[in-house]
Amino acid sequence: MSESYDVIVIGMGGMGSAAAAHLAARGQRVLGLEQFGRLHKLGSSHGHSRIIREAYLEAPEYVPLVQRAYRLWRDLEAETGLELLTITGGLTIGAPGSQFVEGALASARLHDLPYELLDGRQAHERFPGLALGDELVAVHEPNAGYLRPEDCIDAHLIVASRQGADLHFDEGAAVWQADGDGVVVRTGRGEYRSERLVIAPGPWAGQVLADLNLPLEVERIVNIHAEPAQPDLYTADRFPVYLLEVPEGEYYGFPALPGQGVKFGRHEGGEITTPQAVRREVEPAEAQALLDVLGRYLPGAAGKVMLTLTCIYTNTPDANFIIDLHPEHRNVAIACGFSGHGYKFASVVGEVLADLATESQSRHDIGFLSLARLGLG
Repeated sequence: MSESYDVIVIGMGGMGSAAAAHLAARGQRVLGLEQFGRLHKLGSSHGHSRIIREAYLEAPEYVPLVQRAYRLWRDLEAETGLELLTITGGLTIGAPGSQFVEGALASARLHDLPYELLDGRQAHERFPGLALGDELVAVHEPNAGYLRPEDCIDAHLIVASRQGADLHFDEGAAVWQADGDGVVVRTGRGEYRSERLVIAPGPWAGQVLADLNLPLEVERIVNIHAEPAQPDLYTADRFPVYLLEVPEGEYYGFPALPGQGVKFGRHEGGEITTPQAVRREVEPAEAQALLDVLGRYLPGAAGKVMLTLTCIYTNTPDANFIIDLHPEHRNVAIACGFSGHGYKFASVVGEVLADLATESQSRHDIGFLSLARLGLG
């Protein structure tokens, strides 16, 4: 015999957990399925910290979504009592005229966001831990900060459970198919039916949505946590989160957080892999390469490496997300391809997926994230 629900959500990472919480809060009978354990570290939703920022260099269309995400993160904090979001301010650093700098400025100006454009000297005076020289400038935005991703997922799962959702962990091999006006999902434990389905499978999207043949590329990303040699320069009350576009590549980093040191990672150039075959260990040479770049631009931060980690990006050809209804099954909502910059949006993506699952459309403007742009709509 199969169990029946209003909505089944496949994937209980950042996006799926948020969708389950929003759907359950709307009175839907929800089943959440996760192939691994609660708060696992095998996908794209772990790693202690994630940047959130308003002056969105990737495209100004993201700004209304991220502003809604801020409000929803604060609502989630109030509902659960968990501390999820810390404001530190943020810097987008690059050469004058670079894509990083010009993209951030375009979003800030279009949406009337507060910002300052600092040259290298001004940036050093404001943040003495920086050494940018004369070749780089920085867009400073006061509202940027960081999220605690594991706590954010936990908070959404708490809300979903409180609202009556059934959450199943360590239940893998979720295979779905249309079944009349609904769907049926089969796992190693059983069979479940629902009127609607939400699929948020992270780097496993290629397998779970194999019928769509999505143009996705899975990339291995490496991070280090370094113990700063001058810790007073990099505390979260004195130093911001930042993005860095320099001749060595594209990077991101955080102030020194308790027990974590300074987190630093490269945003591109990782190995192309699969979620099954990804190398989880970080080689000493990889860590040293990151430490060398960190020491060049944040010289007081590049002390001893405290820990390393890997995560996975799932990239689309244009680096924009995919959030849409399935072109053949309009009772199936999908979210994937977050291309290494999606986590900050998880709270609002959950709201969007709940809209799509219950109303077949969203109150938010997500047209630029549709399958149609990829020739799949």
